[in-house]
Amino acid sequence: MLVVGILGGVASGKTLVAAELARLGASVLDADGAGHTVLCQADVRDALVARWGRAILCRDGRVDRKALARIVFAPPPSGPAELAYLERLTHPPIGVLLRQQLADLTRRGVAVAVLDAAVMIEAGWDRWCDRMVFVDAPRETRLARCRRRGWTDEEFARREAAQESLERKRARADVIIDNSRSAASTRRQVERFWHATIRPPWRR
Repeated sequence: MLVVGILGGVASGKTLVAAELARLGASVLDADGAGHTVLCQADVRDALVARWGRAILCRDGRVDRKALARIVFAPPPSGPAELAYLERLTHPPIGVLLRQQLADLTRRGVAVAVLDAAVMIEAGWDRWCDRMVFVDAPRETRLARCRRRGWTDEEFARREAAQESLERKRARADVIIDNSRSAASTRRQVERFWHATIRPPWRR
């Protein structure tokens, strides 16, 4: 099975590229779902409550991801330190779940899997990938997309700073997809990548 990793900055369009690869026949690993599952695990939830108190819980006892984000993406020095703690706690069990997904796809005979994870390099999951795609878009474009989500400029900047640098992500990539124009333009680039890079060795 070929594993394709998706890299890019905040709001660059990684989800769109993953969806286009899925349309062409790939199976997308559910990294976000794995993160949700890990936050629901009793040992993880208890560790978070022990560190930050019950204010991070919803009324039903689940971890409130928005409350968590306010803590770990707070300005320095507290935000980066708390984010590092959260990653040390959650990355290993998320990795276990993603590995299980990969094993399941392999058993099912899936030819191409896609991994879209914002912290892929930080967590070391890029080592699982055979091809890496960097989704590119100017900072102004990505910032405008985040504003439409309701983010402030400061929140965008803090979340971007919390991730691996764009330069390292770009250097790790085998191909760059420009997502600064229309969805149709992005779709054509993904199709070229699929037919030139993926389909020949995996669809004979």
